[in-house]
Amino acid sequence: MTQKVPHSNQAFAQANGIEIAYDTFGDPSAPPLLLIMGLGGQLINWHEEFCAQLATRGHWVIRFDNRDVGLSTKFDKTGVPDIPQLTEAQERGEEVQTPYTLRDMANDAIGLLDALETDSAHVLGTSMGGRIAQIMAIHHPQRIRTLTSIMASMGEPGFPPPKPEALSLLLMPAPTDRVGYIENTVQTSYVLNGPWFPIDELRIRERAERAFDRGIYPDGVARQFAALMTAQSSKIALGSLRIPTLVIHGSDDPLIPKECAMDVANTIPGAKLLIIQGMGHALADIPQLWPQVVDAVARHTA
Repeated sequence: MTQKVPHSNQAFAQANGIEIAYDTFGDPSAPPLLLIMGLGGQLINWHEEFCAQLATRGHWVIRFDNRDVGLSTKFDKTGVPDIPQLTEAQERGEEVQTPYTLRDMANDAIGLLDALETDSAHVLGTSMGGRIAQIMAIHHPQRIRTLTSIMASMGEPGFPPPKPEALSLLLMPAPTDRVGYIENTVQTSYVLNGPWFPIDELRIRERAERAFDRGIYPDGVARQFAALMTAQSSKIALGSLRIPTLVIHGSDDPLIPKECAMDVANTIPGAKLLIIQGMGHALADIPQLWPQVVDAVARHTA
């Protein structure tokens, strides 16, 4: 077990014109490390033990709910995007409109740093959160001390597609009843985890119960997905980045092939690449992976 570290109560910050729910771990005088979650994930998807391990390595860890999930501001008035219709429009080469963009979400994160009176931070994002972290680094480089991109691409086309069973998870809305949501979360974890690491169903069920009781929001997930699927490739901009970057990916990721991460690392000057053998598109529920990831991040941010 990791030694006990200070853990703040949940709070709310006014950021980029919205309200963002967040909490922190560790000493506020330590270098800040901002964690950005992926599609539909609440801040509790960053497990408390994982955050504590990062804090014991010299970070003030900040986790938060992205817009449209958890307890942060919802965008009900913008409606729910028709994902198949957006996909068809994109395939026809048409310009598409979405309720908001990944850059808006990146500006939310910058706004949270402003609210916390933090001039700059180490930034770590996973999956869609990795894309958001990349966009922060592109448009606000002076605010980013280091960048860590985990299980993320940069939106560049031409790579192998996700495995069909993983892709279907993105396209199929999760059940909205408690029992169905919990069972779906367990099954999703089996698909995304990959074959190497055993899954602790009890841990996953407990997380799913907490997420459901805290507040799931399928309409918000659809809007986030629309922002993700319509985001343009960041390859050209990342090719000019001058921020120390660490790219972490699993060798067995069924959703985002490892070739995407290799391309990110090859694109950003001086970026370091860590491919973790046997890791899939999962981190929160696989505590066996945490020490390796925490150690890599600590060495990178140092």
